[in-house]
Amino acid sequence: MTSRLAAAGFTLIELLVAATIVAVLASTALPLAELTVKRTNENELRASLREIRSAIDAYKQATDEGRIMRKADESGYPPNLEVLVAGVEDARSAKKLRITFLRRLPRDPMHADPTTPAADTWGRRSYDSPHDAPRDGKDVYDVHSLSARSGMNGTAYRLW
Repeated sequence: MTSRLAAAGFTLIELLVAATIVAVLASTALPLAELTVKRTNENELRASLREIRSAIDAYKQATDEGRIMRKADESGYPPNLEVLVAGVEDARSAKKLRITFLRRLPRDPMHADPTTPAADTWGRRSYDSPHDAPRDGKDVYDVHSLSARSGMNGTAYRLW
């Protein structure tokens, strides 16, 4: 009867070996999960930057084509990011149709606070500012991430 009871359970050594195996597996899976999340955020950042920059370029092209009215002292770039979503009146349209360049303004995926408006998650560079010291101004020539972190390639997100 005693031999039956001993064979029915696990020994302490078997439990320790199983716990060790689970701990080793968990210690390798956690860094891989963090790497996957970082890679996903970086891909989203690339796509968002491409989308916004394409919209800025389309706005400038529409201005150069005369579809958007501008004053003599304006660069032809959008005055803010919100105008890309809200749209502007097409100067060539008899029906006063609006030209929109984005359906929605993407958020910077590296920005942690979800309550911040999407436009405020991006750093903006004015046409008048130098490329190595971007600053906000009366128009939006380019956007960059405000994150102080660096990507997997070692380049700071703000330089992407």
